[in-house]
Amino acid sequence: METTAAAEELATTSNQNNALTITSFSDLKPALSEPVIEALHRGGFHYCTPVQAATIPLLCSYKDVAVDAATGSGKTLAFVVPLVEILRRSSPSPKPHQVLGIIISPTRELSSQIYNVALPFISTLSNVKPMLLVGGGEVKADLKKIEEDGANVLIGTPGRLFDIMDRVDVLEFRDLEVLILDEADRLLDMGFQKQINNIISRLPKIRRTGLFSATQTEAVEELSKAGLRNPVRVEVRAETKSSDDKSAITNTSKTPSGLHIEYMECEADKKSSELVDLLVKYKSKKIIIYFMTCACVDYWGVVLPQLAVLKGHPLIPLHGKMKQNAREKALASFTSLSNGVLLCTDVAARGLDIPGVDCILQYDPPQDPNVFIHRVGRTARMGSQGTAVVFLLPKEEAYVEFLRIRRVPLQERECSNNAPDIIPQIRSISQKDRDVMQKGQKAFVSFVRAYKEHHCSFIFRWKELEVGKLGMGYGLLQLPLMSEVKLNGLSTDGFIRVEGVKLQEIKFKDKSREKQRKRNLVEKQSEEKQKGKLQKRKPVPNNKTAEMKKTTAKKRRAVQTKEDVDDLTREYRLLKKLKKGVIGEDEYARLMGADDLL
Repeated sequence: METTAAAEELATTSNQNNALTITSFSDLKPALSEPVIEALHRGGFHYCTPVQAATIPLLCSYKDVAVDAATGSGKTLAFVVPLVEILRRSSPSPKPHQVLGIIISPTRELSSQIYNVALPFISTLSNVKPMLLVGGGEVKADLKKIEEDGANVLIGTPGRLFDIMDRVDVLEFRDLEVLILDEADRLLDMGFQKQINNIISRLPKIRRTGLFSATQTEAVEELSKAGLRNPVRVEVRAETKSSDDKSAITNTSKTPSGLHIEYMECEADKKSSELVDLLVKYKSKKIIIYFMTCACVDYWGVVLPQLAVLKGHPLIPLHGKMKQNAREKALASFTSLSNGVLLCTDVAARGLDIPGVDCILQYDPPQDPNVFIHRVGRTARMGSQGTAVVFLLPKEEAYVEFLRIRRVPLQERECSNNAPDIIPQIRSISQKDRDVMQKGQKAFVSFVRAYKEHHCSFIFRWKELEVGKLGMGYGLLQLPLMSEVKLNGLSTDGFIRVEGVKLQEIKFKDKSREKQRKRNLVEKQSEEKQKGKLQKRKPVPNNKTAEMKKTTAKKRRAVQTKEDVDDLTREYRLLKKLKKGVIGEDEYARLMGADDLL
């Protein structure tokens, strides 16, 4: 199964200012079947992209491939079309539970997208049933559907695929023809290596395997050696011409040729104002903004729509901690818009093909530098034009040269002289709604802790983070108490505390939440008074006191153990209710006593 250097071939294709080659799908050798050609034409696909022209003939010729292609280059069709062609030749009428193909991708959204792209092509095969297997739904429902209807092509995330394979006995894998690993580097970065290795161990060694990724890491190389047999390497790069050089030397880039990437260097207390200034200027465009954490998306998702200059403008939050149906609804809503803003984490950084995205704004650079090209690759897809802007603090300027060395060219963008100061507005919003105030505190804390985990710690030095200016940029009323700040002496210079505001007195705008908060406060005060009375009460020496002194340590431990068990049982019941959707996260936090920590 190991790949030897002598057995590897290199198929390098360049794309000069055009996403398509002059090769039509009907010209490919071996020839594609007529039903597939018709499905391609119905979908508006007539000519191949470079990665499709290089990869489809190889997989159709029963060769394993390791494909390294720029994001937005048409990789999905490059493996869906060969999979359908191979199944047409090998298994004209499979049994209901005979699995012939598996496609694995890192996220639910990407798996769903691949499933929808594949459906028109798989439908040209008789008796072949595809099935989407992703988290967010009941495993029992998937198990029941498989047992009753069967499944021949499985498309999904590693966790759910492994879970299904571990539980179901009716599926047969001995005749599997094709295994595809899409966004292979991300699969490994997200900690799926164990599940992937387990899945591969259950599959026959004689099969076709395709490894697709925009970045080839050491982990991907190791996976290639373990899962592929003498693979052909396909590398597709965009070409860009240097305008500074009269000889117009052509350089290869990891980003699409139609993508213009800029960086904006500004202080942390000015970032939010610069962001709003860009959103106002690009109001007619379709924009994706990337943040570091889910809490940051939640915070800016409630703050930005309340700013006067952005009222009425579509702003849609999306992150991995949202429920699956909410994530799907958010993605569908943004996809249908002609202009608007998606605020998200890296859950929407890989593989998603959202039409018409004009601009990518990276409010926070990603923890993993490999994710940078995937983020910006959501625009300028299939030969179109697009813009991307990354915000950097002055002490992070070395990141620009770091990216250039990695063949990601950036140009400087000047900060706006007319950016409106939105901090007073944000603070006013926070003082009127406890929910906004709490979300701001949580977002700030989550960002500082995520910054600490940056992969490029030699550039993003968290001990030099100016949390005072950062807090101002978030529009916080007061800086939260953090052990990271106190113990490491992070700079709080630049933060101006709002005087005369007591955080504990800020009310929820939502009346039901405010009533519940008041009830919690009353209960808490009552408990504290009761504890105070018990502590002040002096023990009266009597026969009962003497008997209590005789209580053995064993009995005292038994009493304590019972109390602990009762607490654990209560917490477990609440957790079950949260998972079933009976209560929301806010209600769960309240009942656990975590809602009023601020």
